[in-house]
Amino acid sequence: METLDIIKDQINSNAVILYMKGTPQFPQCGFSARAIDALKAVGEPFAYVNILENPDIRAELPKYAQWPTFPQLWVKGELVGGSDIVLELFQKGELAPLIQAATAS
Repeated sequence: METLDIIKDQINSNAVILYMKGTPQFPQCGFSARAIDALKAVGEPFAYVNILENPDIRAELPKYAQWPTFPQLWVKGELVGGSDIVLELFQKGELAPLIQAATAS
């Protein structure tokens, strides 16, 4: 399977997926840690991909997403954004309803 096909499958197979550096238990950059903290506070399940263990995905996803940095949060097949956007949505109270709606269906 081509890397792009793997990425598309991951995004389409998971209502909420975070492409990050490290794991939710051990984020390996501050931006990923902030995104994880916000997602954990919402309390809904989410998938993740450690791009440090997946160099092909790390190289291809920014081209596909037209978003150059990590982490990248995808909800229902749509790119939400990176750490700053996730944190902003969380602080405004908009992240929880977005995630809850995605995981409810």
